[in-house]
Amino acid sequence: MKNMREKHSGYRCGECGASVVRWSGKCPNCDQWDTLVAAGRSARTGLSAAAADARECVYFLPDAPQEDLERTECGIGEFDRVLGGGLLPGCVVLIGGDPGVGKSTLLLQALSRIAAGECKSLYVTCEESLSQLGVRATRLGYGGAPLRVTAENSLDTILALLEAEKPRVAVIDSIQMVTAREQDSPAGSISQLKYAAAELIRCAKENNFTLFLVGHVTKQGAIAGPKAIEHMVDTVLYFESERFHTMRILRAAKNRFGSINEIGVFQMTEGGLEGVDNPSELFLSERSGKQSGSVVTPTVEGRRALLVEIQALIAPSCYGTPERRTGGIDHRRFGMLLTVLERRAGLKLGGCDAFANVAGGVKIAEPSADLPLALSIVSSARDAAFPSDWVAMGEIGLSGEIRAIGQIQQRLKEAAKLGFKKAVVPKGNLASASNPPIPLHPVSEVGELCRLGFSGRSEKNG
Repeated sequence: MKNMREKHSGYRCGECGASVVRWSGKCPNCDQWDTLVAAGRSARTGLSAAAADARECVYFLPDAPQEDLERTECGIGEFDRVLGGGLLPGCVVLIGGDPGVGKSTLLLQALSRIAAGECKSLYVTCEESLSQLGVRATRLGYGGAPLRVTAENSLDTILALLEAEKPRVAVIDSIQMVTAREQDSPAGSISQLKYAAAELIRCAKENNFTLFLVGHVTKQGAIAGPKAIEHMVDTVLYFESERFHTMRILRAAKNRFGSINEIGVFQMTEGGLEGVDNPSELFLSERSGKQSGSVVTPTVEGRRALLVEIQALIAPSCYGTPERRTGGIDHRRFGMLLTVLERRAGLKLGGCDAFANVAGGVKIAEPSADLPLALSIVSSARDAAFPSDWVAMGEIGLSGEIRAIGQIQQRLKEAAKLGFKKAVVPKGNLASASNPPIPLHPVSEVGELCRLGFSGRSEKNG
């Protein structure tokens, strides 16, 4: 029978790491009892010696090493805003959006400007040929930019290029087209995405350059393979747009180095994407202000207040079941407000078709849009225009109460800047709105909305 006794070379202390030839009850170096075990194991816990040595990598939080990273601006203000102020070394950004929304255009513009500022950049196109990329760059006015470009979709080749070129910023367009020899599955599969993304992220972290990964969007509006990619990167950006609109909105869904509340507003032109410095003015540029069902509200995105127009249309239904449609507004929230207005304000809306929309293709999720949406419903139902130089903001509860909202001063300043004369606000915001730039009209419950100064009032529907 073979000797099953475990062979080892001495003993090691799990507390101080000292090595001794023979076991004893107390470590001769640190005087701790029962800490010596056979070499290759640590005392008491049974962990390996490597785990014991790893203690040197553990710090108290105040003593942890910190590094101030300098951001590099890409020259596109709206893009830098969403990124948190610019590009960070070693940061990996995933950007997604519908086909044709402008992902490649934005990144080509950004990298061309970065390269022009003597910052070495590499653009890897996995879907287009170099001639197609060159034609697009010329059309955008960046044909002469000192940007390094290549057309490649082999992961090994791309990694070798990144190691050799050592860029400060790189783009992979798109991650779904990158293939690795180690994976038998086709390009775009989950296993390919996970492996390719992990290798590219490792390369970016080790070489300390900013990496952009372009991702396709599924029919449900999410980046393909989100569970496999989104948690691996530092920042996730979504490019949003409404069909047939030139407006584009860049929104952060995740950002380890900045706020996720910031948005960038762009307009697609023949020369590419242009940042919009004053989105409120653009959103309201085609508003007439004389029709019923239109109310302007200030919504806050990060540090920026935007004025947008909320529209509603209420009409008797021609069919048995009334129709409900929304654009840019949660349809469930819309249905709740219709019920609250019918129950708490006495409007007869049960047999009416009801439609709501945010003009310009903007999407609003914050509850401060409840009050302007309710006012637009009342305005359309009574066929009476809301004052064109008024704005409204506030949250509505199921009991019909109008609740206070945050950042009221910022909203009022934006409204005053664009020439609005009065604001309908929750009564609970009067204390926080000290020295308002425009007069306030406080309201506390939805029944008061029907008594506001609508013009051309018709009593056809309550």
